[in-house]
Amino acid sequence: ELPESWADMQEPLLEGMCFTLKYLGMTLVEKPKGEDMAAAAIRRIVATARVGARKFQKVILTVSPRGISLQDADTKEMVENISIYRISYCTTDKLQNKVFAYVAQRQESGALECHAFLSPKKKIAQAVTLTVAQAFQMALDLWEAAHAGR
Repeated sequence: ELPESWADMQEPLLEGMCFTLKYLGMTLVEKPKGEDMAAAAIRRIVATARVGARKFQKVILTVSPRGISLQDADTKEMVENISIYRISYCTTDKLQNKVFAYVAQRQESGALECHAFLSPKKKIAQAVTLTVAQAFQMALDLWEAAHAGR
């Protein structure tokens, strides 16, 4: 449950804002950003997810100025930690409006991956997207502040 003024709250974001989502899957993409690219990638992920009748992994997605971390909601095991500097795009899909997705570059291979998550409500998917955007801004502000003293 997000307070009305959550967009103005910087303190919790520094610590990390947590969202419980279901991981739908990943697909490789050609471009680092763009609405059409993301929409096509999300369609592919959702189509694949519908075919495999498996249960989706429930994850705790934590957004901070450092990036996004994924933790298995049941085992509390760390799944992945993505640096804010490797994330090139994030969105809430227009058609699948409960789906939040981000594009990140693999450190090892440089491949661009689009990861998609299902949220319980459209408002939560939008909140995750806005929180990531805020984290970008905050990371930039922190970076600029660190380099201003030179």
